[in-house]
Amino acid sequence: MSSEIVFGLESAAWPALLVETRGSIMRANASALGVFGTVLGGSLPPLSSIWSPDNSETAEQFLSRWEQTSVPTAQLKFKTAKGTAGFLTSICLFIKDGRKWFVLQLLPPGEPAATSLPDGLSALSAKNGSKEKDPNTDTTLIHKQKLDCALQLARTVSLDFNNALTSVLGHTSLLLSKAEPGHPWRNSLLEVEKSAARAAEISNELGMFSQQEKQTHRVPPGNLNAVITRCVEFFKSNQGKQITWNLTLEKELFASRFEEAKVQQALTKVLENSVEAVNGSGQILVKTRNVELTTPAQDCNVKLPAGAHVCVEITDNGAGIDAVNLSRIFEPFFTTKKAPHRGLGLALVYGIVSNHGGGVAISSEPGKGTTARVYFPAEKETISLSTATEDFKGTESILVVDDESFILTMAETILTEYGYKVVTVNSGQKALALLGRDDLKVDLLVTDLVMPAMGGRELIERARQTQPGLKILCMSGGLLSPEQQAGMAYLQKPFSSRDLLAKARNVLGKNLD
Repeated sequence: MSSEIVFGLESAAWPALLVETRGSIMRANASALGVFGTVLGGSLPPLSSIWSPDNSETAEQFLSRWEQTSVPTAQLKFKTAKGTAGFLTSICLFIKDGRKWFVLQLLPPGEPAATSLPDGLSALSAKNGSKEKDPNTDTTLIHKQKLDCALQLARTVSLDFNNALTSVLGHTSLLLSKAEPGHPWRNSLLEVEKSAARAAEISNELGMFSQQEKQTHRVPPGNLNAVITRCVEFFKSNQGKQITWNLTLEKELFASRFEEAKVQQALTKVLENSVEAVNGSGQILVKTRNVELTTPAQDCNVKLPAGAHVCVEITDNGAGIDAVNLSRIFEPFFTTKKAPHRGLGLALVYGIVSNHGGGVAISSEPGKGTTARVYFPAEKETISLSTATEDFKGTESILVVDDESFILTMAETILTEYGYKVVTVNSGQKALALLGRDDLKVDLLVTDLVMPAMGGRELIERARQTQPGLKILCMSGGLLSPEQQAGMAYLQKPFSSRDLLAKARNVLGKNLD
């Protein structure tokens, strides 16, 4: 990691330092600059420049000893712009690409003038009055600081993980779009895509944990046609049986809000049951349709409220299910199949769909096959889903800004493949320099929101001053609430090549979102 990489504690309200193992300060956040002043303004100042001689050992000795003991906190003194001050200091080791750094977070108990405290700590300080407490005995303070450190670390890990997954998903989905159904590597690419989607789900859950103000997770609306198409393609390319697939998709399918990885897992399990039911050869029909109800209705065990719904219907001409077993199919651990089946498949499907506010209705007769109807609540708006790669092509000029080189490489590879003229830079300052040139036309600015020195929001504000009509697409590995996304075209990392192409085409003037 170079000094240009985003420091995960850049916006923390307390001083934070990134120090390499020999003692040079690689990065200092804004709060640290405010506390220590011009001492940190130079190029790679040593930690010793702000280290108080009142400490029992030198900065170099302390770092060397700490790496052996790894004590999470220590009471240390530093030379600030206002004189020597004591800080409860949290220390952790950060390792990337085989290199080591120390992250020092300085929390000054009883000294609000030195820096603003995190939420909750200022109130605690006021409650304690002017009397300064020994931070080593103030357990509430220590636990609060440890939690803040954990949340900041989780946020940083989530951002880095999402950046890496964006590159994996982008390149994989691009290769899948170019691979024919019978390509020998297609199955492996599908598995990579599935694994990356699962990793993205874990990363987003980690990102949600890192948000100190918990918000109800409201995913953006999506088109279930994309998910069911991907599931069917997986089985068509993997199963060796002579199965006839008939896929009929509603062209103007209502939008539905769903966790893509979980819903894909549920629909895959239903399709898996259908494949096993036809036992060698047969026919499987997959259909999506809109359901509009003016009054509540019921389908088997599913009670559907009035309103809009999306239904994914999967029908096979297999052996069917008798009435006794049909009444128990959603029971955990109930199965009519031999080991290693554990009877959790449809129970899992039921749980996932129910958690989305939907329901699963299954009807069957012995010898006549089985039909599963999976319902999801929907919104009476449509999100078009184009499968024609021609619709994604363009000739416009796109400037992509991100501090991670592999994101720039991925974006340039995908956009160039579809005809765009692409320029990439790794900082907001370089982007502004390009936007100020008369010989370079930029039709779309694609920028990450979290970057060192100049963040994406500042870049956007200054870019609009230079080119008021410039079209802009934002992307971020952090989780943004709907309110934070308001008024901007936005891509949540990680995203696939289709996500990038469709959103870029949409912002440039063709609605494929």
